Amino acid sequence: MKFQLKKRPAALVTSAVLVAGLLTGTGPSAMAATQGNAARQKPTVVLVHGGFADATVSWQGVVRRLQKKGYPVVAPANPLRGLQTDAPYLRSVLNSINGPIILVGHSYGGAVITNAAAGDSDVKALVYIAAFVPDVGEALGELIQRYPGSEIQAATTAVPFPQADGTTGTDLYLQPDKLRAVFAADLPKADTDVLAATQRPFSAQAFTDKTTAAAWRTIPSWGLVATQDKAIPAALERFEYSRAHARKVVTVSASHVAMVSHPGIVTNLIVDAAKATA
Repeated sequence: MKFQLKKRPAALVTSAVLVAGLLTGTGPSAMAATQGNAARQKPTVVLVHGGFADATVSWQGVVRRLQKKGYPVVAPANPLRGLQTDAPYLRSVLNSINGPIILVGHSYGGAVITNAAAGDSDVKALVYIAAFVPDVGEALGELIQRYPGSEIQAATTAVPFPQADGTTGTDLYLQPDKLRAVFAADLPKADTDVLAATQRPFSAQAFTDKTTAAAWRTIPSWGLVATQDKAIPAALERFEYSRAHARKVVTVSASHVAMVSHPGIVTNLIVDAAKATA
């Protein structure tokens, strides 16, 4: 894969290429050879994962399908430290990419892209996958209470951690014996056992930080509702997409990790958004 990059340090360029290579199992030379032309012709798809997870587990099936269709793809590591940290970080990633961008967010990643993409003319579409889509002034901890059905809070364990300023933060982890039921019930148990063992710490700050900008007010959006979602209620997903005037909403019988269990459907929705905004 060869990315068209805005001005940035050489170390960042190298890091982006290496990350892409890890996701696809290819080296920089192979990526450049196979996707150089596609990068000039199609928008870059940026995939932002949600809490407890990482980019590889979350997006592997979607990345492979998009690359097969000729789309350049970037799936950065979401820091999971809260919107005040994660949105500016994602904005820096977006600023490193030349040309049009299709920005995709899963779960908490939806809140991150909502804040990060505001005012970015290169972002042509927002695609929300079983996601939070907050408005200005909303905190996710309040938004998730709007409709019943979320079981995520009762399934988490809080772990204190020291912050750089000397204060103590709180990280959230899904309890291993509850992860499959509330997060990924349509995945094999062997896979969810790995998810439980490799989950990333998710700062509780993510649920208290308030949204400062709502990109969906100026950028067209698409959405996927996961009807078996026990993390973000399907009713909340429908409400959010309706409020954002999503151009298309797809409904799938899936758990919260619909992009893992139904990567083809998710890929098709992303491609729809890319073609509609070309």
